[in-house]
Amino acid sequence: MTRHIVPARFIGEKEAVVDNTLIPFIREFAKAPTVVASVIPSGKALARQITSPIPSMGQPVIVELGSGTGAFSQTIQERLDGRGRHIALDVNERFTALLAERFTGLDAVTADARDLATILAKRGLGQADAIISGLPWASFRQARQRELLEAVVDTLAPEGAFTTFAYIHACWFIPARRFRQLLADRFEEVVLGRTVWANLPPALVYHCRRPQPRQQGHRPTGLPDHAGPADRFSPASDGM
Repeated sequence: MTRHIVPARFIGEKEAVVDNTLIPFIREFAKAPTVVASVIPSGKALARQITSPIPSMGQPVIVELGSGTGAFSQTIQERLDGRGRHIALDVNERFTALLAERFTGLDAVTADARDLATILAKRGLGQADAIISGLPWASFRQARQRELLEAVVDTLAPEGAFTTFAYIHACWFIPARRFRQLLADRFEEVVLGRTVWANLPPALVYHCRRPQPRQQGHRPTGLPDHAGPADRFSPASDGM
């Protein structure tokens, strides 16, 4: 099957990114900038787009990866409105403690996203209906990108959706281009969302559907760490 990345339109609205989670977020960024990856939390416009696949009916299982101080958690909770299950993972225990205090309907877990299958199994859950990622993919090496994405594919329902985002200014960095290729390898459909100019910094969302089951001997074809400018995706293939 053909796998493609499809561009969409722009978001032009403006917004302020100030709330009571800003100070703890900046504090944790200063301690571990390669883990937190942004000096401020994501804004509401980005949160609305990245959480758009959450089903409006039923009791869905929603997993949030790299939940931070809850920039996406708030919108997930609003969309669920008391339905289903919302499990939020972060490696930073200060962040998960903060989320547990802020949201009574959220199951905050201090854990590595690579352990997602075990975390779901311990809760008597099988697959997730939607996985929403705030992980800093462009800061990860190739092996970690692959391991994390395999954890997503292995736990996502066949008709589920995986969304994640990238900052516009980092889209042409080698790790970001390599990650786009991994997405194309592991999902039948990858749609590039509208640029969220209101976010600081501006960002875009990858909407991924129909995960491809892992095959015996399958080896992802992501770009190698030493890939150069000639390995860039063409504008037609990545929507830029």
